Amino acid sequence: QVQLVESGGGLVQAGGSLRLSCAASGSISSINIMGWFRQAPGKQRELVATITSSGTTNVADSVKGRFTISRDNAKNTVYLQMNSLKPADTALYYCNLRNGWLNPSTYWGQGTQVTVSS
Repeated sequence: QVQLVESGGGLVQAGGSLRLSCAASGSISSINIMGWFRQAPGKQRELVATITSSGTTNVADSVKGRFTISRDNAKNTVYLQMNSLKPADTALYYCNLRNGWLNPSTYWGQGTQVTVSS
């Protein structure tokens, strides 16, 4: 069984920074993709950023240059450094793990709230 535990959300003023963390536990494949998605009220869940186990990243245009995704493979942990936050970044942020290669299993964290005040 795989579990994802997120931390680091909160309330911040526009222009501020937050760092999200997500630790995966259980049977984790050495080949996987970890990432962050977000969902604002009344909107669909959208990709924020992903990173493969070899370090290749994919970052949404809306956050490019402000958010940085990284990971520590030894700890099975992914991070999202969020700088220059905007009210439009307010959402529930979900950690995601695609575990394995040929037929990956997908797991989600419980979500952590990020609120940016203007």
